[in-house]
Amino acid sequence: MPKNDARLDHAVVYIGRRMEDTHAMFTALGFGLTPRGYQSLGSINHLAMFGTDYLEIVGLPSDGTGSRPDLDNAPVGINGLVFKSADAQDTHAHLQAVGMAGAAPVEASRPVELDGEVKTASFRNINVRPDAFTGGRVYFCEHRTPELVWRPEYQAHRNGVSQVAEFVIVTADPGAVAADYATLLGTGAAASKGDWLVKTADVQITIQSPAAYAARFGELASATTERSTIFGAIKFRTTDLSLVRACLDIMDPALPRRDSDGCIAVRLPNFDSVLEFTA
Repeated sequence: MPKNDARLDHAVVYIGRRMEDTHAMFTALGFGLTPRGYQSLGSINHLAMFGTDYLEIVGLPSDGTGSRPDLDNAPVGINGLVFKSADAQDTHAHLQAVGMAGAAPVEASRPVELDGEVKTASFRNINVRPDAFTGGRVYFCEHRTPELVWRPEYQAHRNGVSQVAEFVIVTADPGAVAADYATLLGTGAAASKGDWLVKTADVQITIQSPAAYAARFGELASATTERSTIFGAIKFRTTDLSLVRACLDIMDPALPRRDSDGCIAVRLPNFDSVLEFTA
């Protein structure tokens, strides 16, 4: 297994061509977002940077320009699960060895303005074979210029979030999907209270049946009838749940939410996404 690959790099929410609305909503939720990024791949994004991982909100320009084959026809919602790569070629070789390799690593970049100077943040995406995981895009990322991405001024959030704690996948055959992720990451999978867990060095991947997912999130849950597998929720760790409540209490319009068992879950209706927060 390539070194450092079994760590989360970032999770992705795809929002179509509604970046302005989405930026306002995530800001109201208490996330401090980076300035808008214009990616060489054709998309635009904002990032919520944490200690070692981040949330990416990615979309296409609202004026109808821009195109990206892996997003053009994608449904909105939680769309990507991305792991770290220390070396793109090593990671691609690992994917070939386990029969999950997609296309060759892709070079990508975006301009970043720091202290009045424009610099280029560059990275390599190493794609997993598209049909290996059907819940959304799964790939690895090698950051060539991490010092332009993980910056202190981007890592402060009013909601106190400091990391992604859990990524929830929903499928009719949790055991089989868990085994595939374990193979991908060179780690183990274990059954726990009806779910399957795949643990990386820093985030838990929970794989649930549709029934277990519906029981966990109730009316907030995304529909599971149209696709055999979905990315069902992203769970964040915060320093204090009262910070999350303070943001939610003044949001207008209010988001559907569930506050119980030491967690707060919310639904983003316009973007078919469930976010959960825990202290």
